[in-house]
Amino acid sequence: MTIPARFRAFRIHAGPHRAGIENLALDDLNEGELTLKVEWSSVNYKDALAGTGRGKILRQYPLVGGIDVAGHVVESRDPRFREGDPVIVTGSGLSETRDGGYSEYARVESEWAVPLPPTLTLREAMAIGTAGFTAALCLWRMQAVGQKPELGPIVVTGATGGVGMLAIDIYTRAGYEVHAITGKTGQFEALIALGARQCVARTGLYLGQRPLESATWAGAVDNVGGELLSGLTRMIKPWGAIASCGLAGGIELHTTVMPFIIRGISLLGINSSGTPYAVRTDLWQRLAQEWRPRHLDLIAGREATLDELPGVFETLMAGRALGRTLVRIGAG
Repeated sequence: MTIPARFRAFRIHAGPHRAGIENLALDDLNEGELTLKVEWSSVNYKDALAGTGRGKILRQYPLVGGIDVAGHVVESRDPRFREGDPVIVTGSGLSETRDGGYSEYARVESEWAVPLPPTLTLREAMAIGTAGFTAALCLWRMQAVGQKPELGPIVVTGATGGVGMLAIDIYTRAGYEVHAITGKTGQFEALIALGARQCVARTGLYLGQRPLESATWAGAVDNVGGELLSGLTRMIKPWGAIASCGLAGGIELHTTVMPFIIRGISLLGINSSGTPYAVRTDLWQRLAQEWRPRHLDLIAGREATLDELPGVFETLMAGRALGRTLVRIGAG
């Protein structure tokens, strides 16, 4: 395949912040063993922070945005990949230290490129994206410390976000009872449709102040952090686990050692971007098979173009988004 001399990309600059569509040449991108014709990407909270300049996500400038990318190999310097191979890259420094997926062509390091499982399309892979991969990593780590469905329900905070909705779907698929906490009470029916057994309004939710409160849930997937995470530590049943993967509610954690040494709970940090390759490929196989979300059309039913990204970012930052938005780049 002949790569055009110029192609469109959504690029982010600093000092002052500006972002928008530019015409780039391949040599404007970071080096990488694989050159991809990008078909799909997606919009994550980190993408909105980077694209609007409201969060310090990029560590160097300028960079093409987009922490997810799915496309076909057009050039390869790695014998494991051939022209035409469909691949997925999520996180791995995209739109942080190297150019990301909001581009008609991308160059990526082959060590982070996962071959597309045959039971997934590229669009489905981006409907899952970093959000679904993060939810799957939460489950993988929780199971590693003994989390089982028979221990009781898992509560998911920030349940109407991409990670939250996919966590509900994935954990339900894996046999867990799932409860959902959200500030968007008007979306309870949507969360129940994904499999949530109970929905709890964040407004008015009281998690107590004592070092230990009545144990309510067997585990948690927390997308919020701050006071909500602090409260969860007091309400998890003995030997349960909390997977911490978000900080929309704050970065501080005020708790005691009592939940950890009296109830033996585990607090697991989830760093999806730096997941080792062997774990990464294993999780994508699970996401394509036994953990495959059943409701991708409900969770990621919206599509946007590169030109529409600024509006999508603003909607997400304003808290008006539900689920995920796919970015159609090269897909016909």
